[in-house]
Amino acid sequence: MLKKLLCCALLFVPAPLLAAGPGQPQEGSNGDVNWKVQKSWSIPAKSLDFVQTLDEKKVFVLTNDSKVRVFTADGRELGAVPVSSGVSAIDIAPRGEMLYLMDSQGKRYSALSISINQKLDVSGAPVRGKADAPVTIVEFSDFQCPFCIQTVPVVEAVLAAHPDTVRLIFKHMPLRMHPQAESAARAAIAAQKQGKFWEMHDALFTLGENDWGSESVIESTAKKIGLDMARFTADWNSEDTRMRLTKDMMDAQNADVTGTPTLFINGKPVEDRTKEVMTKMIADALAAKNSGATEK
Repeated sequence: MLKKLLCCALLFVPAPLLAAGPGQPQEGSNGDVNWKVQKSWSIPAKSLDFVQTLDEKKVFVLTNDSKVRVFTADGRELGAVPVSSGVSAIDIAPRGEMLYLMDSQGKRYSALSISINQKLDVSGAPVRGKADAPVTIVEFSDFQCPFCIQTVPVVEAVLAAHPDTVRLIFKHMPLRMHPQAESAARAAIAAQKQGKFWEMHDALFTLGENDWGSESVIESTAKKIGLDMARFTADWNSEDTRMRLTKDMMDAQNADVTGTPTLFINGKPVEDRTKEVMTKMIADALAAKNSGATEK
């Protein structure tokens, strides 16, 4: 429902009308074809090829300085991938998660995985670990998702191994395929208002598949962890709780999160949810922090 509402809302938001390039008319007609420039921005080098993601959020441009530059839809450059001088054509997977290169000189095809660091709003989200820890794991999760359940002990092991340097931020992303996930997310937010988010988090993730078949399982879980039930029921169904949940889901959409669990370490997407991979990413994040501190 949220996705449908957002899509409908976007239909009523006019696209930014930016200045057209030199010699390009802002709008016009020719025969039965009418046009109007919606976006136009400069590229810092001569372009050889380009492709855009299916959702139109990112543009990949191959430039003559042997780079594939990645831009947002409004022309902000996110970064550039160095490529060989013989690359003459590019393509991407629908969401830009893969970049495909054709090197005509070297007679070579290459496929590169691509991920984009995200600036995530974690204000008001529950925290496990030291509030001032230099490394932050942000997790978008769904209490009814079996893969999220499998990730819980991995993240707990990572936190236990880094008690002073890593904290966990939890963000809700209940999937429509899980009938009680949205209700469980609201229950966790209601528990957070009584200072018992993590008690609810742990209790919900210990539920088995058969437990979710009961419509009263969430209320019984709230009683089990000792919540004030009158207050819980009011908060569970309140507009404020629903708005908090909607914010997390919008944050997930803005960060290109498409499934659960999705984790970020200091904004960098975690591609392999293993303790070994996350430990290395944490070490890299700490090294980057220390390097920045040294340079200052």
